[in-house]
Amino acid sequence: MTDKKPVIVYGVSGYTGRLVCEYLREFNIPFIAAGRDKKRIQEVLDRIPGLDTVDHEVVEVEHTVAALTELFSEARVVSNMVGPFIKHGAVVVEAALAAGCHYTDTTGEQDWVLDVQAKFGDRFAEKGLLLSPGVAQMYTTGEIAANIALETPGLDTLDILVLWKGFPTYASTQTIFTILKADWYYLEQNRYEKWDPGTTFEVVVPGQHQMALALPWGGTCHPVWFKDDPRVANVKAAGGVFDRSVMEGVVATQKMVEEQIKTLPADQQDAALAEIAGSVQAGMPPRENPRVNTSLDSVYASGPLGRAHCVIHGNCNYKQTGLLQAYAAYSLLQQPPKRTGLASACQAFGHRELLGILRSFGLVMEPVLTVQS
Repeated sequence: MTDKKPVIVYGVSGYTGRLVCEYLREFNIPFIAAGRDKKRIQEVLDRIPGLDTVDHEVVEVEHTVAALTELFSEARVVSNMVGPFIKHGAVVVEAALAAGCHYTDTTGEQDWVLDVQAKFGDRFAEKGLLLSPGVAQMYTTGEIAANIALETPGLDTLDILVLWKGFPTYASTQTIFTILKADWYYLEQNRYEKWDPGTTFEVVVPGQHQMALALPWGGTCHPVWFKDDPRVANVKAAGGVFDRSVMEGVVATQKMVEEQIKTLPADQQDAALAEIAGSVQAGMPPRENPRVNTSLDSVYASGPLGRAHCVIHGNCNYKQTGLLQAYAAYSLLQQPPKRTGLASACQAFGHRELLGILRSFGLVMEPVLTVQS
């Protein structure tokens, strides 16, 4: 391996990893697709149209710090898709740090972001490297909307909603069930406050008459990103899918976890959750259809004497994630990030820049911003 393949996509056997590779091809970036099963990775890559137009390689590698450090040693960016990250992520982050690589992933696990911040944030910053978990539609697109709303001065409270139409992938389902074990936090006067695990919301959805059911969704990454941001004191985020029956199933499962799974010995909880998750989603979902798989990010920003509301309508949330990951690598290969150490996508690359990329690939509409002051 040489610097001609400066990007490693780790965990390509799943749905999102394939999309990251597709968009790396769009940016004409040579890459290595890595994971524990070379044959399975190759089968995934063989389904990507036109992939032969970009230099790429398939590598089978053990999930150990030593093996991954050796693989990463001549790369510059690691894009990690192997979750749940609270279980598998630390090995990859440790290897990226040892190899001197920037690190991004697609996590939806607030506990992982807090953990990796505490253990690795300063160490990455000391090396001038970016550590950016959560570069994904469910967090980054809403963060873009929040930052657009915050362009109006004097607003310090964020009320964030993200909804999408579709069904989670196998990996996302595993993550959803993993975060049911964790404590979830929102931001209140720049301090973390714990959500009640049974919290649900009846939310008003911009652009439609029907209300929707949403959850704190593990707390999301947003309270972590805006902690210690001098503009923001309070952050609450809710999310889910438009299909109410799916959300009702999630609520019922959440209740079952509280009553049955959390009472099990700690070493049995993961296996029980994984079994339930596998029964919900065991295979790869169909490819997204932009006429069907829509997304919505809505952010109310408020302050003592002002309000702003930003809505971003989009489609194909997994494609948005793949594009954001590929653009992050594309940017990091050409210039340093705006912030090193632990940083969100907007903090590292700029919210207007990321919006422009999503717009240029036809994945989101122009944001609708309403301001009162």
